[in-house]
Amino acid sequence: MPAFSGKYYYTADSKGRIMIPAPFREIISSHYSPKLYISNDAFDRCLHIYPHAEWSAIEEKVRKLPSMDEAVKFFKRKVIASAQEVEIDRQGRVLVPAAHREDAGLNSEIVIVGQIDRIDLWDRREWDLVTDPANIDRKAVEEKLTAFGI
Repeated sequence: MPAFSGKYYYTADSKGRIMIPAPFREIISSHYSPKLYISNDAFDRCLHIYPHAEWSAIEEKVRKLPSMDEAVKFFKRKVIASAQEVEIDRQGRVLVPAAHREDAGLNSEIVIVGQIDRIDLWDRREWDLVTDPANIDRKAVEEKLTAFGI
């Protein structure tokens, strides 16, 4: 199955609509239903957009987890509770709900990033911070990726 990949810089309009890049729209229209879900990330200040099938897979995994586990409770409160169904309009845009824009600190300058099974939305300044190599332990990350075979 094709994967979402690539990075695109856009500007959100005054109503909070963002353009879904054409390559991502193509993947959605040819491999998924038009139903999408937008949710908060558990830890990063960004949003995720999942095709229905990918979101359903997450829900199924969460259903099988022990509901009284603190990590599971946190994930449900932060991610599952924030999920909302959204659709791509005729112009290729998605309306990002105001609460989601606030939670992710989205301003007008955004970055849309393919993450294989989902699409991430970041405020441009936040994206620049989290992807700056100066802000990570480069040696530890290199070792971990090498251990993963990447």
